[in-house]
Parts: sequence; structure tokens; C-alpha cells
Amino acid sequence: MTAPPAGLIPFSRPWFDERETAAVREALCGHVSGDGPIGRRVEARLARQLGAHRALLTTSGTHALELALLALGVGPGHEVICPSFTFVSSANAVLRVGARPVFADIEERTLGLDPAEVEPRLTPRTVALLPVHYAGIAPDMASLLEIARRRGLRVVEDAAQAMAATWRGRALGTLGDAGCLSFHETKNVTCGEGGALLVADPEVARRAEIAREKGTNRAAFFRGEVDKYTWVAEGSSYVLSDVLAALLDAQLDKLAEIQRRRAAVAVRYREGLASWAAERGVRLPPELAERETNHHIFFLLYPEARLRDEALRSLRERGVQATFHYVPLHSAPHARRLGLETDLPVTDRVAASLLRLPLHPLLTPDEVGRVIDAVRETGRAG
Repeated sequence: MTAPPAGLIPFSRPWFDERETAAVREALCGHVSGDGPIGRRVEARLARQLGAHRALLTTSGTHALELALLALGVGPGHEVICPSFTFVSSANAVLRVGARPVFADIEERTLGLDPAEVEPRLTPRTVALLPVHYAGIAPDMASLLEIARRRGLRVVEDAAQAMAATWRGRALGTLGDAGCLSFHETKNVTCGEGGALLVADPEVARRAEIAREKGTNRAAFFRGEVDKYTWVAEGSSYVLSDVLAALLDAQLDKLAEIQRRRAAVAVRYREGLASWAAERGVRLPPELAERETNHHIFFLLYPEARLRDEALRSLRERGVQATFHYVPLHSAPHARRLGLETDLPVTDRVAASLLRLPLHPLLTPDEVGRVIDAVRETGRAG
């Protein structure tokens, strides 16, 4: 793994060592394409660990979202309500199955989909809600699940940032009809590029399995359930290589230590910045009842966009690779072309004032101290 330039504190850095090297080397000696013995072992491991009926590895979190919507029958003429404060994959997946994303505002406290903003956007065409667990923090899932139950809607959780986070003791991604994880390089556990679809219903799992295997019943053939496989439905190629599955397997072996290290960094940030933040009107990530975060992101919410921008420039000058986050999707050029613009004041305010600090398992105590000192010296209000 390449070291960062001297003096630079990188925003994110995966923790790889000889365990990943050994796992990949072993995989290269056997089955290297998708849906092999390693991939199936990792799928069973994820399902067991997270409490899902079935986990299906995919080539990305984006593909997990597409696969979830396909398997749930979302398509042309349908609408899916989702936040605008999210990565573009949340909306792109909806568009890829022929449906229309409808953007709703977010809650102040969790930065996730606000149930009060969902209700006015429901129409006869609404078939699903797509909440995002920003920073591994669940939004008001009790209210969102109740809206879905009352209106007969599907719930697809974008849990790309939420591996190992929980709500009421249940893993995020297992609360609705489907959950979608990401194992991108920036996530808590990574295989470079990859994802997983978590499903609760065996029939949905069967449809997802077929769509993932190019629309064939190939997986059933390998289980000995049919004597040959053939084209049985529409699909694409969403299967993760066993080589990347092996890399992910090694990362899952280290998950507890990764989480411990990330939590230690988050505790240091909170302790070192709490009084400074209170004095200057800067919000730190919330600590909320019924939610156990995975410390995927440690963010600062400044009272003004100007202060955030000044802090960002100053931190970078000091060698701290802090960063902003999403440009809200409802204000993006493609959203304007599709007529998806809408008024989302909380989303706009959060996007303009949020700053993310470096957070990864390879941060040293000295680096964490440098980040804290740099933050306290910058972004002063008034």
C-alpha cells in the first residue's frame, strides 16, 4: 500500500496487510470468476453476521441498488422517494430501472430522509422509499417503516456507509425489503470496488439471483436444482469476482479491530473539539438513542457556508485532507434536465456547511492531535 506524501494526513486510507495478500494469492490458485466458493462463503458470512435472509455480493453498491429495485419490481411509471443529500447512485439506480426519483428533504439531527417531508410527496405512482443511512446513522426508521406499511410501499435501504451500524440492535440494511452495502475503497471494510444486496424475502432473493446472473438460472444449476441453465428473465452481470470476495473476507476478519480504531479516533475528535464547537456554534455528529453508528464519517456542521469554506482551505494548507460532501442532487445539471428541481432548504444548508475530517484505521495518535489542533485554529465564527 502506497504511503501518503510526508506531512499529509489523508482523508481515507484502507488498512491492508499480509492477510489480504495471502487471501488474494489463495483465490488466484482456484476459481477467480464470480459466484464461486469464496464468494458464496462470504455471502453466508454476511447474512449470518447481519441477520439477513440472504446476502448477494455485487460489483458495487450502485449495482446492489439497481438489483434491489429490479428484484422488487420497480420500473417505468413508478416513483421512488429518496433524499437529495446522497451519492448520485441513489437516484441513478432509480432511473436505470425506468422509474423516477422524487427528492425529499432531510432531518436536521440525522441528515437522513425526513418522514414529514415524505408524506407530502406521496402519489399513486409512489412504490418505494429509499432512505440513506448517512455516516452510518439511521434516520427516523420507525416513522418511515410505518409510512411504508400504511401505504403498501417497499423500503430499499441505501446502507452504503452503514456496514456494522445498527438501529434498535438490528443491522442497518436489514430493516426494510432490501438493503444495499458498499465495499468501495473509502468504506469501513473494502475490496476496492464491491457491494452486497441484503434481502428478507426468499422470492425476492430468487429474482435478484437471476437478475444478477445475466437473467439466467445459473445459480440454481450449480446447486443441482435444474439439469441445465438458460435465459429465464431480464438481467445483467452484477456478480463479484472471487478474487475480490477473498479480499473482502480478509477485511471482515479485521472488522472488529477496524471498528475499534475508528471509534477511538471519533472519541478523540469529540473530546478535543466539543468545547470549541459549542463556543462557535459548530455541530458534531449526533449521539442518538437506539442508534449505534459505525464511525464512518466524522463531520462538522458550521453555522455559515463561508466559515466552512475558510476552514476547508485552512486545513488543507496545514496538510489535513478534510473535504466537503455532496452537491445536492436536486440542484445538479442532470436533475434540471429531468425536471427534478425542488425546494429542499435543510439539504441546501447542510451541503453548504458540512466538512468531513480524516477518519480511517491507520490514523496515528499524533495525526489525530494535529487534526484537532488545526480545526481549533481555523473556522472561527464572528
